[in-house]
Amino acid sequence: MATLPPFRAQRLTSEGALGIAIAAGVIAALLILWLIGDPVVAIGFASAGIVLGGVAVAWRSLAPVAPPLAPEIDWQLVRALAEESPDAIAITDRAGRLVCANDGFGEMFAGLPTPPGLPIGEAGVGALAEAGRAAWRDGRAKVDRAEVAGRPISIEVLRTGHQHDLLVWRAVSAMESDNSRALAEALSGALGKRLAESGIMAALLTTDGRVLAADPVLRVRAMGRSEAPIEGADFARFLVTDTRGLIRFQREGGEGNPLRLVQVPFADFDGSPILVALLDEEEAPVSYGNGAAAHIRTLVQLMPVGIALVDRDGRFLEMNDAFVRAACVDRAAPPLYPGDLVVREDKAAVADAVRRFAGGGAAHNADMAVRLRDVPDEPVVLSIAGARGLGDAAVVLSLKDNGEETRLKREVAQATKMQAVGQLAGGVAHDFNNILTAIIGHCDLMLMRHSPGDSDYDDIQQVRNNSNRAAALTRQLLAFSRQQTLRPQILQLPDVVSEVSNLLKRLLGETVTLEVRHGRNLGPVRADPGQLEQVVVNLAVNARDAMTAKHPHGGGKLTIQTRSATLGEIRRRGPDIMPVGEYTALEISDTGSGIPPDVLPKIFEPFFTTKEVGKGTGLGLSTVYGIVKQSGGYIFADSKPEQGATFTIYLPVHASGEPVAPRKPAAKPKPAEVWGTGTVLLVEDEDMVRAVAERALTRQGYTVLTAENGEVALELIDQHPRPDLLVSDVVMPAMDGPTMARKIRQRYPDLPILFMSGYAEEQLRRSIDIEQVAFIPKPFSVQQLAEAARDALAQGR
Repeated sequence: MATLPPFRAQRLTSEGALGIAIAAGVIAALLILWLIGDPVVAIGFASAGIVLGGVAVAWRSLAPVAPPLAPEIDWQLVRALAEESPDAIAITDRAGRLVCANDGFGEMFAGLPTPPGLPIGEAGVGALAEAGRAAWRDGRAKVDRAEVAGRPISIEVLRTGHQHDLLVWRAVSAMESDNSRALAEALSGALGKRLAESGIMAALLTTDGRVLAADPVLRVRAMGRSEAPIEGADFARFLVTDTRGLIRFQREGGEGNPLRLVQVPFADFDGSPILVALLDEEEAPVSYGNGAAAHIRTLVQLMPVGIALVDRDGRFLEMNDAFVRAACVDRAAPPLYPGDLVVREDKAAVADAVRRFAGGGAAHNADMAVRLRDVPDEPVVLSIAGARGLGDAAVVLSLKDNGEETRLKREVAQATKMQAVGQLAGGVAHDFNNILTAIIGHCDLMLMRHSPGDSDYDDIQQVRNNSNRAAALTRQLLAFSRQQTLRPQILQLPDVVSEVSNLLKRLLGETVTLEVRHGRNLGPVRADPGQLEQVVVNLAVNARDAMTAKHPHGGGKLTIQTRSATLGEIRRRGPDIMPVGEYTALEISDTGSGIPPDVLPKIFEPFFTTKEVGKGTGLGLSTVYGIVKQSGGYIFADSKPEQGATFTIYLPVHASGEPVAPRKPAAKPKPAEVWGTGTVLLVEDEDMVRAVAERALTRQGYTVLTAENGEVALELIDQHPRPDLLVSDVVMPAMDGPTMARKIRQRYPDLPILFMSGYAEEQLRRSIDIEQVAFIPKPFSVQQLAEAARDALAQGR
């Protein structure tokens, strides 16, 4: 039985209620008339029933009907279905918010912009906005022609949803929208065979001359086999032109049949595929006139590099698409002369070079560095050559878009510089750690002879405190040079942020708002939680200073967000910079004054600071950079002037089955007693460190044998009984600590070993293949050395 609509059911119910009320009134009137015989009272009862029925009808008519509840949308299912489509798909709601998009949308538009605000030019955005309004009104609309990153696309907009409150935006490249795919399949199939039987060789090419499809005969003539893979190849390399302008297949050489090349119009917008036909023709003398020029210009268009032809008067005759893109030329208003492409300072040099090559009074070719008018900050290479046998063309210009190459060179130079400075910083920190070890050790020894209240106690304590501050500075140097000691754990980034949030609120003050957002289902990472907390604190303090500079009277907002990195944003960073994989991102953004473009490339350099003298060491961001890199991650800074800065850290997801570490692991209890007995062989090449360590161990009850290098230590081993513990520096001249330890272990396999070094423990352990060794980093105090010796002896036993 069909279900009636709500209003129909309501009307039937109202009529039924009226009938019941009238019937009840008539029955009551007859009953009263029979009992008391008064017609006036009976009529009153009948009227009352009719009135009550009318009231019931009115109430039922005016009562609202509850609308049916809209079903909840399963967005995960919608996204999964969208991912199955080869098109770029996005969904927006009635408020214009982006609620869903597939990876194809992120790849096509280099991110997740919200339609209609797509990177398709001002005119394209206007047309797309009008299409969106039309779709809300009519249910469907389309923009036939738009362009993103030089690629033509079409965009269709469809209204959908249970309550018609959603818009689906589907972007399709010109390859699909103009049936190019179907043509490509036809050329490789029945249509290609028909053309070949008629003596026509055809190919479908991209705008940069790459083959999309070709018929079997063209494959045989160009590559020797009908099944040869020709897709993606450079079409121009299959052809050669002789001195008379005749075109032949390169594979057939000078004995091959000359060809006639015809470009068939296929679409009427820039960037559309090119349909090219080749016909065999009898060899005949060809003049250098319009016929040869047409062939040459067609070949120029097919070249994948930027080529332009210039006549004897210095005017442009032809420029291909690659040249247009490299020179940033506006096709609507192309330049007349090559000098119009460059800045004013380079105009005279370019014009003079073109004049010399056109007159034949120059070398075969030459390269010159020029700056383009539209991109003056990046010099490019302009190649100039004289032309002969190319019709009206006298000069050939070649322009290579080396922006990507320049960027890579700059990044390699920056990485090399950072590595060199890092090695220098690591060496300085190592030597400085030796000095600080001696200073801190002597301070500890003097404090043992003084009690609080003595005249010298406060001075010694102050020297020790300053030494500890200097030790913190060396740790920053080691962090920058990626040589610090890390204790990585499997952890979740939200836990690290939660641990440091209370500290951040005190550091930021009351005028700066802290907002923390965490994503769902984040992958675990492997890193040192203490070092990650230092990263967050350093970035937050820098953000606070930036916001204070912009808002002297207070204000600003710091946002910390953890999320899963999308595949699209990783690809935008570039596979040569960050390999494609699974990453968990930590994003810290502020509302400060931003970072100027000329400062942005330098912010991670050590000792570079924009703060006033005495207010910054310039090691904050370099420390952050070193910690992130040593943890296997990547960090990027994005900023626009007066719009704040955003630092994004990507840490690779750890995929092993190890459990995630708790927020605050329980500290290992240590007994307070550090007194010991036995013989300790101490090997240290620095006299000041050896003296402090010897006095410290002697005071704890040990008998200490000292040696200044590995050779002397081996001699002492031969002269004395077996020691109970070997304490040695790692890096020493002549014979280093690990080499000496291996020789001693051959004699005493179970001898406990305690290494001490100013370098990182993690780095040293990778280079030391000795089992059962302990490690203590420099600088250390007398108490720390005593505890490390006690623990090493206990482990050995």
